[in-house]
Amino acid sequence: MRKPKAGLPSRQQILDFIATSDTPAGKREIARAFGLTAQEKIGLKALLRDMADEGLIDSAPGRAFHKMGGLPKVTVLRVADVDDGGTIWAVPERWEAETPPPRIRVRERKRGELGVGTRVLARTEEAGNGWIAHPMKTLAPSAEQMIGVLRGEGDRLWLQGVEKKEKREYPVSDAGGAEPGELVLAERAGRPPRITAKVIERLGDPFAPRSFSLIAIHKHEIPHVFDQETLDEAVRVAKQPLGEGREDLTHLPIVAIDPADARDHDDAIWAEPDDDPANAGGFRAVVAIADVSFYVRPGSHVDREARRRGNSVYFPDRVVPMLPEVLSADVCSLKEGEDRAAMACHLQITKAGALKSWRFTRAVVRIASNIAYEDAQAMIDGAPLPLAGGVGGGPVDIDRTLADKPSPSPSREREGDILTALRNLWDCWAALATARDKREPLGLDLPERQVALDEKGRLLSVAPRERLDAHRLVEDYMIAANVAAAKALEAKKAPVMYRVHEPPSREKLVALKDYLDTFDVPFALGQVIKPATFNRIIERIGDADFRPQVMEQILRSQTQAYYGPSNHGHFGLSLGSYAHFTSPIRRYADLLVHRALTSAHALGPGGLNGDEDFERLGETISKLERRAMEAERDTIDRYVAAFLAERVGEVVDARITGIQNFGFFATVEGIGGDGLMPISDLGGEYFRFDEAGRRLVGETSGEEYTLGMRLKLRLAEANPVSGALRFELEEGKGARPGRREDRKSGPPRVLKRRGRPGNIRHQGRKK
Repeated sequence: MRKPKAGLPSRQQILDFIATSDTPAGKREIARAFGLTAQEKIGLKALLRDMADEGLIDSAPGRAFHKMGGLPKVTVLRVADVDDGGTIWAVPERWEAETPPPRIRVRERKRGELGVGTRVLARTEEAGNGWIAHPMKTLAPSAEQMIGVLRGEGDRLWLQGVEKKEKREYPVSDAGGAEPGELVLAERAGRPPRITAKVIERLGDPFAPRSFSLIAIHKHEIPHVFDQETLDEAVRVAKQPLGEGREDLTHLPIVAIDPADARDHDDAIWAEPDDDPANAGGFRAVVAIADVSFYVRPGSHVDREARRRGNSVYFPDRVVPMLPEVLSADVCSLKEGEDRAAMACHLQITKAGALKSWRFTRAVVRIASNIAYEDAQAMIDGAPLPLAGGVGGGPVDIDRTLADKPSPSPSREREGDILTALRNLWDCWAALATARDKREPLGLDLPERQVALDEKGRLLSVAPRERLDAHRLVEDYMIAANVAAAKALEAKKAPVMYRVHEPPSREKLVALKDYLDTFDVPFALGQVIKPATFNRIIERIGDADFRPQVMEQILRSQTQAYYGPSNHGHFGLSLGSYAHFTSPIRRYADLLVHRALTSAHALGPGGLNGDEDFERLGETISKLERRAMEAERDTIDRYVAAFLAERVGEVVDARITGIQNFGFFATVEGIGGDGLMPISDLGGEYFRFDEAGRRLVGETSGEEYTLGMRLKLRLAEANPVSGALRFELEEGKGARPGRREDRKSGPPRVLKRRGRPGNIRHQGRKK
C-alpha cells in the first residue's frame, strides 16, 4: 500500500490496511506502513480516535485496531449457543465496543467437541455479512452465565432469561434450592440436545425493586464484593493519624452541599470577599476534597481493587463503592463536626469570575454543616427549615427517605453563621456564573429521572429531578477546582489525567444537519463549531414540541468524553484544560490527579510511584465509566417499568422518540421509559416508513406519526425485570380488535404467549 503524496492516510486507506494486514495493526504499525513523520504521528493518533468515535474502528487488547463491529484476527471466543441444527455460535470473551458483540459461527474440528461455555483460541474471518471462527486451541473451561426467572412445569423447572434478546428456555439440572418465580444467576453448560442450566445464586423476587440493581451488577460483571485482604488493609490505613504539616482550616465554616440521599461526601466549599486590593470586588474560595491519596497508596491492595473497579456505581437502592466503606463512607467522607484530611484548592476569583490564582495544600478541615441541596436553596430563598431536617424553624417538605443517615442539624445559635457562609458562596458563584455565561458552554437541559424509595426499598415514585441553583453553584465551584488542578500540574510539567471532550466529527455534524432539515431548522456546516452554535439552535427552536428530541440529537452528535494524558480540551464546557479532581472517593481518575498534585507540589506521602502508564490507565477507566453508566441506566429503566406496571391498561401522555420500519418508540411524558408501538398494531391500514422524513405515513388516510409528536397511548405492557414497555393505540383510534389480552387486576404473572412459555409480563394494576 502506497503512502499518499502528503499528510496522513485517508480513513479508507487505514481501514484497507487494517483489513489486509497479516499481523495485528496498531498505531505503530500504521505509522510505519505509511512512513509518517514524528509530527504526522501526532495527527494519526487524533485521526484514529476520531475513527473510533465515528464507529469505524475499535481497539483490541494490545492496542491493535480492527474494523468496528469486527474482530481481531486471532482472539479468544466463548461458545454461547449450539442451535438445534448443531451449528455452534460463539461470542468474543472480551468485547469493549459500544456495539453489541457479534455472533460467530464456529467450524468444529471434531464433531461434538465444543459445548456451551467452552473457550477457544480461534482465527477469525469475515464471510459475507457474518464471521466464521476456526478453532486453534481449546482453553480452560468456563461456564456461560445468565440471569433468569425459574418457571415450573409439572415436576420440572425451566430457566427464562431476563434479557429481551433471550428467546429460549433451558431445563434446570440443579435448582440450588430455588423455587419457581425466583430470580437466579445460573450457568449454562452441555452440548445439544442437552444444554442445561445450574443455579449458582438465588437473587430473590424478580419484581422486588432491590433485584433491579442486582440484575445490572451481574449483567455488566461489576465487582461488588471486596476480598478480605482488601478490607483488612482498609481498616488498618483508616486508623492512621492525619499526618504532620497539614494546613489547619478547621476555623473556616466550610459546608458540604450534597443530595439528600448522598452516601459519601467528598467535597466541601467556602468563600468570602477578597481583602486583597489587587483583587477588588473579587473573592477567595476553598474547595476542600477528601484526601484519599493519603490513605490509598499506589500498589496497595485497596489501590489495585480501586483500579479494577474504576469508579463507584450508584443505583437507587445501593452503591457499589470503589473503596471499602470504612474509607468511602467514613474516614474519607467529610462529615459535619469531625476533623478530616483534605486536599485544599485555594482559589482567588476576580469579580468577573476568572481564576486569578490557585494553590494546593494538604489540610485538616472540620465541616460546619452537611446540607442537602434543597435545604441550602431553601435557606437562600428565605424559607425556614425544621430543626430536625436542616437549619431553621418552619416546615419544609423535603423527602429524605433515601438517606442512610439524616444530615445532622446545626444548633439555632449557629444558623446565622451557616446562612452567612451560604450567602458568601452565592455571591462568589454570581461571579463564576458570569464567567461561565461568557464562555458559553453547551447548554443541554435534559431531565434526569429520580427514583424515590422508602426505608424498605419499596418504590415510591419516579419523576424528573428538580434542578436548583444550588446544584449549579456546586457544579461551578467543582469546575473551577478541576481547571485549577489541570493548570497547576501543567505549570509543573507533571503528568495530568485530563478529562477530554473533543469537538464533534464532521460525519456526526452531517448527520445532525440531516436530522435538523426534517424540522426545517437551518444548520450550516461551513461555520466554526462551538458549544454556542448548538445553544443558538436550541434558542431558535424555543418551546416547540420537538425541542427535547433536538436536544437529545445534539447530545448524540457529541463525541464521548474520556480520560487521557494528552490535552485536547473540553468542548462541552468550553475549556482549554480540564481534569477531574473533586471526587477521588468515587473516581480513580481523580485519585490519580491527587497523586500527581502530591508529587508535583511535594505535599508528602501518597504521590505517584513513577511507573504509571497514564495512557493505558485512561483507556481502562474510560471503559469502566461507560460500563457503570450503562448499568445505572439499565436499572433506572427497570424502576421506571416497575412504576408504570401499576398503570398497565391506562391511557398515558406520550411523545414519539424514534421511528423505525417496524413501528415507533415513545416515552411517557414526565416519567421516561421508552416503549415500542408496533406498526402491526396501528390498525388495518398499511403504513409506509419514510426514512428521510423520519415518519410513518398511512397509505390511504395520509395519517402521520412523526418524531416529537405528542399523543395518547394505552400502556399495554410493562416488564420490570427487563425494563421493556409496549404501547397500543387508544380504543377507537385504529387499534385492531383482539390485540390486547384481558386486563383483569392482579399481581405480575407468568404467561404463555406466542408459543413461548415463561415470558414475564405485568397485567393490570397491583392491589
